[in-house]
Amino acid sequence: MSVAIVPLTIFAASQVGTPGPANMALLATGARFGFRAALPFVAGVALGKQFIIWPVGFGLMELAQSAPQVFAILKYASAAYIIWLAWKVANLRLDGHDAEAVAPGFLAGLIVHLLNPKAWAMIVGSFTAFVGPGTSPFAATAIVAAILLICQLVMHPLWTLGGQAIASTVAGTRAEPYLMWTLAALTVASVLFVLFAGGSL
Repeated sequence: MSVAIVPLTIFAASQVGTPGPANMALLATGARFGFRAALPFVAGVALGKQFIIWPVGFGLMELAQSAPQVFAILKYASAAYIIWLAWKVANLRLDGHDAEAVAPGFLAGLIVHLLNPKAWAMIVGSFTAFVGPGTSPFAATAIVAAILLICQLVMHPLWTLGGQAIASTVAGTRAEPYLMWTLAALTVASVLFVLFAGGSL
């Protein structure tokens, strides 16, 4: 009747801090619009994971066992959406000449993890590997939610700041398109890894 808090924290930090679709989106947003303009998006990304954690903690995985085809469809639809975002990143430019460009906001951030296969795998892994049998669903879910949120509040801004730092170096240079294509390729690679090597949702 317990949650392994220290191992869960290490796992969460390693998962939240490593490259994935959300972190690539944060990096690209920070690069394109700057850290301050990206903050509403960062907040949305951090809080959006809660929309997965709480349903999973209160029995969504039972639905996954009874209707696996629903989750298979979700997994591949999510991957397709993230790859579409990667295509958009590949064609972004950092020079700021597009006066109509607006940084994605809080609501845009909220849906990132809902459509992020890595987030689903991370959350399911948190419950299956670190929550002991007989633990209260509310207590387990609250602990998992809190630990993941703390890790996100620390690491998501760092990814966004990293994007801003990169942009200040390469914006308007010949290296810029190569940077954006690299970010897009890393995003696609992270999705493919989750789909084919990292397990199912």
